[in-house]
Amino acid sequence: MKYLVMVLGTQADYEGMRGKASEGSPAWTREQVRAMHAHMSAINDDLAESGEMVDGQGLAEPARARFVTAGAGGEPVVTDGLYSETKESLAGYWLLDCASLDRVTEIAVRVAQCPGPAGLTEYPVVIRPVLDGAGDI
Repeated sequence: MKYLVMVLGTQADYEGMRGKASEGSPAWTREQVRAMHAHMSAINDDLAESGEMVDGQGLAEPARARFVTAGAGGEPVVTDGLYSETKESLAGYWLLDCASLDRVTEIAVRVAQCPGPAGLTEYPVVIRPVLDGAGDI
């Protein structure tokens, strides 16, 4: 079965990785950023080797997002950046093909153990099964 494994973050988290601290998002050192990348790369390598990796990507910071909605009368409403009420957003994901929910949970635990600086906000790693067809709802 396919599962989407999602990692959350905030704009402040991305800024922290660039060395700018804020409440709940400490400044990262270059070594800490390298350790985070090494941790995620090792997971990617293991998933590719096991054949469970379908796709996985880190995403650009939330400030570079664009939101498109339908306004009154159906005309598009386009907003660059984040909505002011948005806190966490999707920071990265893996699309995995795993034998069981238990197996994908093992992977999510490993993702959650990613190194970072003290004081870093810990977000849940979200697992969502991917529906195979309209009858799965």
